[in-house]
Amino acid sequence: MRILHTMLRVNNLDESVEFYKNFFGMQLLRKHDFPEGKFSLAFIGYGNEQDHTVIELTHNWDTNSYDLGNGYGHIAIEVDDAYQVCEEIKSKGGKVVREAGPMMHGTTVIAFIEDPNGYKVELIQKGTH
Repeated sequence: MRILHTMLRVNNLDESVEFYKNFFGMQLLRKHDFPEGKFSLAFIGYGNEQDHTVIELTHNWDTNSYDLGNGYGHIAIEVDDAYQVCEEIKSKGGKVVREAGPMMHGTTVIAFIEDPNGYKVELIQKGTH
């Protein structure tokens, strides 16, 4: 058994794909439109789906926005240098909502980025967790 993907409902599929490609270096692995169901799916990640866990972005054509709710947490991505990645993301116009630094009551270096839909992406610095 293994985790296949995390699914996020998004307002604008192209904008969301570009966010994860531009800020985190992910690749668009596949995309498919389902006209009969009025939705599109895009799968993004760092490698093929047979060997890697990916993110499924779902766009329902008739829905303009979503309530994120309070049960969802975040996606976590390991990076070599969270401080540097935050600076790169800000220079590209991204929104850093928690600057890189040690987590409260610990030594793990983390940061949080917000995607175009308001979802949080946690950066965890390699070697500090």
